[in-house]
Amino acid sequence: MQEEDFTESTGRPSKTKKKEAMHELQDLGAELVELSVGQLKKIKLPENIYDAVRACQKITAHGARRRQLQYLGKLMRSTEDEPIRAGLALIRGESSAETARLHRLERTRQRLLDDENTLTDIAASWPGADLQHLRQLRRNALKEQEGNKPPKNFRAIFQVLQELDGQPATPPEESDE
Repeated sequence: MQEEDFTESTGRPSKTKKKEAMHELQDLGAELVELSVGQLKKIKLPENIYDAVRACQKITAHGARRRQLQYLGKLMRSTEDEPIRAGLALIRGESSAETARLHRLERTRQRLLDDENTLTDIAASWPGADLQHLRQLRRNALKEQEGNKPPKNFRAIFQVLQELDGQPATPPEESDE
């Protein structure tokens, strides 16, 4: 006798498949609970799910936390989970576009440290950039490197570049037609 696949004959998923999907959504909710508030805000969550995640983050009792995670999984069944998965992938750095963007910013930071004239490129890309502040951070970062001190300003340069890159960059020069 051959084994039957009930999903094909009835046209609906089996009870096992439904349970697997429910557990998967609950695991997705558990992953959301582990994020910080800032990371949660980057993901476009429906308000009821955001509230449930925040409530679960505050619960310390094991049983209550488990029940809250189950509730969160139930809420997630009634919403589209693809945008949430995409947001989590971005936060985890799994997005190739996000990884490429971070590498580009790292190269810009290194070029800035190597040559102060990179500030003109930064000003061209991001007209709202505070060049004086970047120049000061560059000087301090170079002093840190010389004195083998912690790279506080080195990191600050990257943070400033990330903030600038969050703003819309000016498009390449277009010809007037």
